[in-house]
Amino acid sequence: MTETAAEILAHHYVTLKPADIPAGVIADCKTLVRDYLGVALGGSRTGSGKAAAGFALEVGGRQEATIIGHGGRVPAVHAALANAIASHSIELDDVDILALFHFSPPVVSAALAAAEREGASGEAFIAAVAAGCDMMARASDATNFSLRDRGYHTTPTCGVFGATVAAGRLMGLDRDQMVSALGLAGAQASGLMEMYGPSMQKRFNPGPAARNGVTAAQMAKLGFTGTATIFEGERGFCRAFSDKHDIAALTRGLGSEWPVHIEYKAYSCARPIHNAIDCALAVRAQLAEPVSSVRRMVMRRHPAWAHYHLNTRPQTYHEAQVSLPYSVAVALIEGAALFPQYQNEKLGDPDIRRLSDLLEIVPDETLPRGVSCHLTVETDGGARLESQVDHPKGSIANPMTNAEMNAKVHLLADPVLGAERVGEMIAAVDAVERLETIGRLTRLTVPAA
Repeated sequence: MTETAAEILAHHYVTLKPADIPAGVIADCKTLVRDYLGVALGGSRTGSGKAAAGFALEVGGRQEATIIGHGGRVPAVHAALANAIASHSIELDDVDILALFHFSPPVVSAALAAAEREGASGEAFIAAVAAGCDMMARASDATNFSLRDRGYHTTPTCGVFGATVAAGRLMGLDRDQMVSALGLAGAQASGLMEMYGPSMQKRFNPGPAARNGVTAAQMAKLGFTGTATIFEGERGFCRAFSDKHDIAALTRGLGSEWPVHIEYKAYSCARPIHNAIDCALAVRAQLAEPVSSVRRMVMRRHPAWAHYHLNTRPQTYHEAQVSLPYSVAVALIEGAALFPQYQNEKLGDPDIRRLSDLLEIVPDETLPRGVSCHLTVETDGGARLESQVDHPKGSIANPMTNAEMNAKVHLLADPVLGAERVGEMIAAVDAVERLETIGRLTRLTVPAA
């Protein structure tokens, strides 16, 4: 009898040894965890991060896992939810190469909570992160772009499978239990792209995915069975979430190919906007006149993203972080696009609003990549300045340096922990394989007593 995709995946992930994972993938996952912790610590001080932590503490329960930045210990399911929301609250979390999803909020949040609950080693934790990221990427490859275009948010819908694999490995599931866990993950897959606006809606989405992954693993461990046909079944995940799916992508090259291609954010906004910001910064460097002299701006975008992020008058910083016109305007004026540039008090700035209103966005299918942008700026003095960016800062083709990555973590985490403790946390991530228990890392994610 032919094995289902879930059965093939389950066997692979429960038998996968840390030594089987390529060293490059492990190194990438360590960078991912380092970035995640900095972003989650920064996010822990936002309204959405505080509300998520408050929820977890209010519900309470067995002290199994740490709420990053706060220090409270709660059941692993609640810690996973709170930490995932915090890590998605400032739009500085990692992203895949197609700008469709974020690996770390669902996968690392679930892995960290499950590892702390189980007293797992650092080596087991980082291997679980790698396996979870692999699973998440495969679920996306099997269903996108159709999944996105139907209105589903890839980070939670595909992330729940990655979170489940990561948590399931750390809880020691056997092959049949992992099959059931994947089935239970599919039963909980959810998340809509109806999330852009003044609310915190977008921040919430990865929270249930991380929590549900831990839940699926725990339930399967307790003997709750799930369907083995969750992916290719007539009413399974692939057909329910995608009009055009490739079920073979779930298992193609399994073990020999690792589709874990992680990019990082240099700017505090949605990833498809980053190319536009790089264009704006390049033009700003060429500008010999005051920014007030800019009289016309045209941004050509690839059709894959040309009809997204068009709000010229964001009402909250949440909206500003998914507004390309605002982001271009603030980058031109301030020469930066980090979290300080996305604050509510800046939204009514007349200079930012003028440039934001001025920007014309034109679809251009000749651009080479889905996230490619080309900016033309004309000034009162007659200058015509242009910049095209195909690979944004922080991408695999245009990476941030190790020093820049560490500086990002310090920028976000120092106000929460202090520079010395952040340095200790970074060092612990760098040596994560040698940690006897992951608790040696999680204790560094809260302020010292």
